Amino acid sequence: MKGLVKLSKVVVLGAVALWLIPLLFTLRVEPTEIGVRQSAASGVLDEDLGPGWHWRIPGLHKLIVLPSSYFMLDYTNCNQGPQKPLVIRTKDNNTVELDVSVPIRIKPGEAHTLVSTGNHVKDPDGRFRYQRLAEETATSVLREEMATLDSVGFYSAERRLAASAKAVEMLNKQLAGMHLEAQAVLVRAVTFRPEYEKQLQQIQLNEQNKLLDAAAQKLAVVQQSLDNFQQGTSAQVSQHTQDWIKRQAELERAYQVGLLANTDATVGATRAKLAAMAPAEVEELRVQAAKLFGLDAASVGDGYLIGIKNIQAETLEYKNRITAESDGIEGRLGAEGDALVAKVQGEFENKVNTLLSSPGGKAFVAWQAAENIEFNKTLTFSSSEGIPSVLRLRQFAELFMGGR
Repeated sequence: MKGLVKLSKVVVLGAVALWLIPLLFTLRVEPTEIGVRQSAASGVLDEDLGPGWHWRIPGLHKLIVLPSSYFMLDYTNCNQGPQKPLVIRTKDNNTVELDVSVPIRIKPGEAHTLVSTGNHVKDPDGRFRYQRLAEETATSVLREEMATLDSVGFYSAERRLAASAKAVEMLNKQLAGMHLEAQAVLVRAVTFRPEYEKQLQQIQLNEQNKLLDAAAQKLAVVQQSLDNFQQGTSAQVSQHTQDWIKRQAELERAYQVGLLANTDATVGATRAKLAAMAPAEVEELRVQAAKLFGLDAASVGDGYLIGIKNIQAETLEYKNRITAESDGIEGRLGAEGDALVAKVQGEFENKVNTLLSSPGGKAFVAWQAAENIEFNKTLTFSSSEGIPSVLRLRQFAELFMGGR
């Protein structure tokens, strides 16, 4: 039991020690801070401490933390800081009010040097001393550098940006001794006196009108060029259209009536004329047709020389002639067939009559006639001979066969 009590005491003391040792012998620097360790014996450590935990000896070391992010000097009326808009007299002796923002931070790796100079302490207004010094320096540099512009330069973006870049350069030269650096000089608004604002607006309007007039002139030149191009294109289209119409008419005529000039309208006269021509003349016509149709002379057949109309006329004549001959043959063969059928039909009927005239034929006819006789369901026998005539089968059959 005593051993368990001792073990519990050891565990508790160990937990307390693990909690007190980091609390007493370490200090934490946040990700947005820069740490500077100051020793009561050796002074400020000549390096900056980054985010994380750092060792210290209680009573000997002191950790000073400074912000690592940019702080803004806002010369504006938006109540974002203690600064007011900068009022500057321009090069041409005009008064202008500037809305400016300047982001400044401690130069990386030089926070310990800033602490050594004592500029890390806070003023009564809650700001660090280096922030107040940076504001005084920035105000002086901005008044000096931005005053190099005249009134026109402030609404010229190129000149205003050039002056801002020059101000950043001069500001960083002076802030280097304070271990600070500025990222940029952002001129967000430029305000002149009301009467000059009206003049300035009129000047800007005139400049815009000049640009608009120049653009309109360029547009007119381009539009004239476009109109000329469209007119030239339309003229070329009309010319090519007429050429194609002419070409189409020539091709249509050549395809329809061929290349042989023939006044004889008789069917087959053109083909007969082509057959009567000399080979040299035919070859010359083939070359001419090849040029006209855009073909190879070897692929130009007689059909190209004769023409579609002549071929259609020959085809129609051939069709009519063959059709007439076919109709004549059909009529003759039909008549011959009808005669043969009539002859066979007569012979068939003659043989049938001969067969029916024979005793067997008469019996066959009698048998068919007997099939069509129907007696009453009730028969009355009144024969004087005592035997009904219907029971005299031989006599009854002879009656049907026409024997009596």
